[in-house]
Amino acid sequence: MTVNTELIVLNHTRFGESSIVLHTLSKEYGRRSFLVRIGKKTPMSMFLPLAILEADVVENPKATLWTAHGFSSCEPLFRLRGDMYKNSIAMFMSEVLFRILKEEGREDGLYEWCVRQILTLDALESDFSNFHIWFLLELAVAMGFSPSYDDLAPFADGYYSEIRKFISSSFSEAMLIPMTGSTRTRLCEIIIRYLEFHGETSLNIRSLDVLNEIYGS
Repeated sequence: MTVNTELIVLNHTRFGESSIVLHTLSKEYGRRSFLVRIGKKTPMSMFLPLAILEADVVENPKATLWTAHGFSSCEPLFRLRGDMYKNSIAMFMSEVLFRILKEEGREDGLYEWCVRQILTLDALESDFSNFHIWFLLELAVAMGFSPSYDDLAPFADGYYSEIRKFISSSFSEAMLIPMTGSTRTRLCEIIIRYLEFHGETSLNIRSLDVLNEIYGS
């Protein structure tokens, strides 16, 4: 059976010379991977981190790896793709989702929440340097953890006032909190440790180092 669906690109893995295993998040399938053939009609440029695509998924109960084809873009994300800083945040967000979500696991409403996060990042014209911190906190909520200051304090390593200020702020206020690049990195590490603890997994987010380099000290 073939099902038309929307999905978010999280990552991909090379599979032979002309195919990839595409790791995605969708409303219908949650976190699921598909075999995709790459060619003129399906170039690799379609599968950038957090791309929101429409595709035809071929469900095969006899196969562990289903196939997908007929890809088209649902959202161009021009402002996100044209900004080095936003692109680095998108890489970070996609890696976090890829590593924290379980294969074939489903969280009600998570796909719609992720789409809103992506479109918000795309729409912001300025003051988005703290967006990835906000994303991590809201992801914890979306996954049912609902972190408070007291929940995060055991992981804070001395950054208590920064955590308290951020977690008590509205979105617009949080985007305007002045921070150095190293402080942003430390807050992300704190929330990631919190997510690792509650998710009982090790995330090892490599793109956080890239963010730290881009935003500097």
